Amino acid sequence: MTTWPQISLNTTEGYSQCFGCGQDNPIGLKLKFQSDSEGVRTEFTPGEQNQGWPRYLHGGITACILDEAMSHATGVQTGVNCITARLQTRFTYLIPINQPPVITASIVKKTRKVIQSTAVICLKDGTIAAEGNTTFCGQ
Repeated sequence: MTTWPQISLNTTEGYSQCFGCGQDNPIGLKLKFQSDSEGVRTEFTPGEQNQGWPRYLHGGITACILDEAMSHATGVQTGVNCITARLQTRFTYLIPINQPPVITASIVKKTRKVIQSTAVICLKDGTIAAEGNTTFCGQ
């Protein structure tokens, strides 16, 4: 059985400096999410500063985007502040820079102690470029 550490989050300061969604972080991704009953959605146009291999989005930033989307889906759908306990990613296609993929995320399962979410990054033509699954522990 996994034992989750007790963590206290200061949720009164806001998220303006968050690397993923913080709008005041000068080097952040500045992701903005729209939500509906299914989960959340966003688009992000990676630039040259986000590349790994020339002309393609860095895999670590891809994983960060997936994690951020799943975190937002969890917060929006449950109202619970949580942190990532486990993140799994699957990369299936390179994501070109200067072209905005579509990112969607939703909750898969919620129990009293953990929330599991999933996310997908699709290219404009519908090609799945990356998928993620997370386990969050709530506060």
